Amino acid sequence: MNIPRRQITRILTLLLLLYGASLVFRIGVPEPARSEPVAAQSGWYEVYFTNPQFGPEASLRGGPDEVLAAAIDAADRSVDLAVYEIDLWSIRDALLRAHSRGVEVRLVTESDNLAVPEIGSLEAAGIQVRGDERDPLMHDKFVIIDGAEVWTGSMNLTVGGVYHDNNNLLRVRSPWLADQYRREFEEMFVLNLFGALSLPALPVPGSLIEGVQVEVRFSPDDRVAERIVELIRGAQRSIQIMAYNLTLDEIRDAILERAQAGVVVQGVFDEGQAKNQGSDVERLAQAGLEVLLDGNRGLMHHKVIVIDGELLITGSYNFSRSAEERNDENVLFIFSPELAEQYQLEFERLRAEAIG
Repeated sequence: MNIPRRQITRILTLLLLLYGASLVFRIGVPEPARSEPVAAQSGWYEVYFTNPQFGPEASLRGGPDEVLAAAIDAADRSVDLAVYEIDLWSIRDALLRAHSRGVEVRLVTESDNLAVPEIGSLEAAGIQVRGDERDPLMHDKFVIIDGAEVWTGSMNLTVGGVYHDNNNLLRVRSPWLADQYRREFEEMFVLNLFGALSLPALPVPGSLIEGVQVEVRFSPDDRVAERIVELIRGAQRSIQIMAYNLTLDEIRDAILERAQAGVVVQGVFDEGQAKNQGSDVERLAQAGLEVLLDGNRGLMHHKVIVIDGELLITGSYNFSRSAEERNDENVLFIFSPELAEQYQLEFERLRAEAIG
């Protein structure tokens, strides 16, 4: 039987319309885009930058927390965390899975955050949790896995920290570095020594990780500001800053000195913090430096300085008097043009989004 071509066309059109309608009912509203982090990696490090999203399109998944959760899932022996706060189910569930398969899981956190339900779930499962039990903050942000690698940076393990704020998460594979962080962890978890009670110690000499010089310091006992000022004063070409705040006068003065000597200084700061009393951001702007305020509805929460495109400073340490003298903090100094370049790319991304 011959069917007229016009009728065939109508039948095909009808089938296509029915198929399209079925997709609408089957799929419904399009799935929100995942908040994919900006990432880069080498043999000894991986670095992730958050990708803040807001509104109905924000999926609150696909962020750097999932990469960290996968690393926890791969742990064989131990997971030690010193983190300001946890409210991410991805991290909670990964820790519970690790504990259930016999991995030793220990957590140090800020006492003010012990009532968070996710931490309650960890304690209920038998995971060891210690709060700092003091007014200054346990503000560290690091995770040690199997004594072989460290995860650190500015990122709190919270929904806001991962999905609304600008943050960085750095993974370093190095038993030497893991041991330095373990010593700091044991001081808090085992000896119950926090902040000004920390054991006085000279900073540990740096070490080479695959040929790259790496230093780590912990405040308030390792004179972090002194080292930052020393490195800033050695800048020859450029200083780029991504910072939640800047209130340490000695760091401000070192920046201004280098700017007067011709070093190019650029900064992106959190808008809310920049307007607070004691902030040095306005002072930098008055000196004619390129100082921008972030365009993120969340927090510009980085604590990063890149010097001459060769040296990276990053960690939990806000450039503030509290970070230097009161809070428990950790800072890495990494002499790697390759890694510094990744943070420069993040700086340029935030610079393009800044409001001036």
